[in-house]
Amino acid sequence: MSLQRKVLRDAAVGVGIAETAEDLSVIHKPGCAAAIWRRSPTPVLQSFLEELEPKRFPKARVILRPDDVRQAVAELCNAVEMPDCDGRAMLIDDIAMLADLFADMTKARYLRLRLEVVTTNACRKFHIDAVTARLICTHRGTGTQYGISTDGSDPARVYTVATGMPMILRGTLWPSDPPSGLLHRSPPIEGTGETRFVLVLDPVSDPEDEI
Repeated sequence: MSLQRKVLRDAAVGVGIAETAEDLSVIHKPGCAAAIWRRSPTPVLQSFLEELEPKRFPKARVILRPDDVRQAVAELCNAVEMPDCDGRAMLIDDIAMLADLFADMTKARYLRLRLEVVTTNACRKFHIDAVTARLICTHRGTGTQYGISTDGSDPARVYTVATGMPMILRGTLWPSDPPSGLLHRSPPIEGTGETRFVLVLDPVSDPEDEI
């Protein structure tokens, strides 16, 4: 399937739009700087996350084998006393599924898993990450913002990824193609009272190199 068929009218040039999880492989096509999985949020999960107290969201920054992500997230949920319900089970399933998917696409033996609860203007400057690739999924709150810049300044037009839609971005260490000029940031939310819950995954070749 061509990249052109993957581009939405409301997405930046060079951003592939996947209709299925498997279609995220469009990230490997020449000229594709990012890929977004256009999926609809599960009502039960979204309702659970919107109603959840911020202190009940797990926080983490750990390096794991992909097969260990499910158990690790379950233990993190236990640690913050997240209610044991269908919504929690769906969240754990979704994070584990995205970890397996991303590890398979990047051939990563390990993943850096970050779970962040954001209430301020975290990382509001547009940038490109110094990684090979990164998966970001905002499970609650305003999604990642991105745009094209030819000179490193803020993009003239800013796009926002919908809540619950995973986005895979090429980083500066991607092995082929020159930098595309696609920049991204966390949306500025300070003063709004909004709470964001964000999953971030990075591929890791050797955990010892990350110490």
